[in-house]
Amino acid sequence: MNLSQLNRILLQTLMLPVVALLLVSGALIWQIGNAQRTVADIQVADRNIALTTQIMNLVDDEETGLRGYQNTGNEIFLQPYIQAAPRLNNSILQLHRAIVLQGHDTSLLDQFTSAHELWLDTVALPVIGLVQAGGNTRDAGLNLHGKAEMDHIRAIGAALMNKQQARRQAEVRRWQEQVRHTLEGVIGTAVFLGLAIGLFARSRLHLVTHAFHGAIDALRRNAQATYDSEQRLRTTLTSIGDGVVVCNQDGRIELLNTVAEQLTGWRQEEVFHRHVTDVFHIVHESTRELIDNPVGAVLATRHTVSLSNHALLLRRDGSEIHIDDSGAPIFDRSGALAGVVMVFRDVTEQHRTQAALLANEKLAVAGRLAATLAHEIHNPLDSVVNLLYLMKTSTSAAETAEFLDLARTELDRVTQISRAMLSMYRESKTPISINLKDLLESVLLLMHRQLSHAGVTLHKDLGEGSLITGYPAELRQVFTNLLANAADVSPSGSSIEVSLRRTPAVRSENSRDLRPAGVTVAITDHGAGIPADVLDRLFQAFFTTKGEKGTGLGLWVSQGIIQKHGGDIKLDTHTTGDNRGTTISVFLPRGSAAPSTPIPTVV
Repeated sequence: MNLSQLNRILLQTLMLPVVALLLVSGALIWQIGNAQRTVADIQVADRNIALTTQIMNLVDDEETGLRGYQNTGNEIFLQPYIQAAPRLNNSILQLHRAIVLQGHDTSLLDQFTSAHELWLDTVALPVIGLVQAGGNTRDAGLNLHGKAEMDHIRAIGAALMNKQQARRQAEVRRWQEQVRHTLEGVIGTAVFLGLAIGLFARSRLHLVTHAFHGAIDALRRNAQATYDSEQRLRTTLTSIGDGVVVCNQDGRIELLNTVAEQLTGWRQEEVFHRHVTDVFHIVHESTRELIDNPVGAVLATRHTVSLSNHALLLRRDGSEIHIDDSGAPIFDRSGALAGVVMVFRDVTEQHRTQAALLANEKLAVAGRLAATLAHEIHNPLDSVVNLLYLMKTSTSAAETAEFLDLARTELDRVTQISRAMLSMYRESKTPISINLKDLLESVLLLMHRQLSHAGVTLHKDLGEGSLITGYPAELRQVFTNLLANAADVSPSGSSIEVSLRRTPAVRSENSRDLRPAGVTVAITDHGAGIPADVLDRLFQAFFTTKGEKGTGLGLWVSQGIIQKHGGDIKLDTHTTGDNRGTTISVFLPRGSAAPSTPIPTVV
């Protein structure tokens, strides 16, 4: 039996009771409708009986009021008669309408109405007129006539009441018969349909049972194949050289392979169905702060995630190992997240090897930088020599004091350079406000002697409004290096132009980023220019065109300092023509410089 046949049998088995239920429901609804109409007729009969009772009571009120007025002559006793008249007419009208709507005969009610009108005309009105005229109201003939008329009215009313009660009893009997017939029909139909449904279902179940046994056999074979596949998968996961942790969609562990047991210190049976955060604790190797578990990140993002390379796994015994891991989601056939698989490995030895390599590299860099110490200290020491020369030739104590302060500043720079060389990093983290014009003036003053000895004329155009935020000692180093380079390539008799101008915010070339407003320092020499094959390597570390005189670190360090300040350095050079020479432009934004980062620098 295929799936289509099974679905058809199940549909037939389902639809037969539904159809039977609909038929029974239709019959019940029809019977209930008849019963409701009968109940409505009973309610109408009850209202008619109530109206008949009210009519008789109002007639009694009329008679009582008339007798009281006849005996006393006081109109107060006539009030029940007067008040009952409109209500009596209204009640008679309502009863007449109800009887007509039911389709019954109204002759008895018409007789009552005629008899009442006759009583009014022949008894009530004459008595009222006689009392008002002061006549004899104790006339026996008149009273006997009135009594006879009232007895006739009451007899008709009693007959009307009996007729209404008889109609109600007939409706009640009809309702009882309807209820009995309904119960008999429901019981009979239920028995018949039950037998029919049972026999039909039995024949269908025989077919389904046969098909079910076949499906069970197929499922048994599929389950065995699935079990074999799962065992092969478990064996594969257990044999993987990395630690594997499989969790369900709630983050609870379902599988821990052998390597994961060794790395975490937990056994599979100990952690089964425990939450992964109870077993897998990861901290940062430097801050010792807990790192988010990859399983939680995968459950939140439904994407593959990886840990940083600074993760330490806290094992069960308290020891720590460096790990490199990643987590990936597991989806079922419908695309729903079914769980997470996390793979990790022990990279402790790898970290130790990397640390050793970094240490060796740091020593190598320190050795190379130490070789440039003489070059970098030369500039401030040369400035001190210039200041001593100026102090010797100065003519006033104020100038001598100023030169002495500048010399002390340069010697402080030498001390700072030596300290920076010891640590390889500059630790300044507090940029300050700098007047770039004043800083350039002090650098140009220090470079004056060197430029004069080289026969180079200095032209400066330093505008106002040059406040920036940064590190003054580092910027002093940059402009000293750039001016020294310009002096080295400038022939005797040439000139160097230094300009400072404000730069508005502009959009960068080939970019949507907006470069902020700032200042640009341009240093132009009239040397031979820079060849094209040299230009591309000019800012590389340890590349120099000065031979034994250069270290190749000046421009590389200067570029790093300017980039740390959020700026940039650009070159414009020409090797032929009347405008031969090089212009180096340094842009510095007005905003705050970035906090000092551990980059190798020589100040």
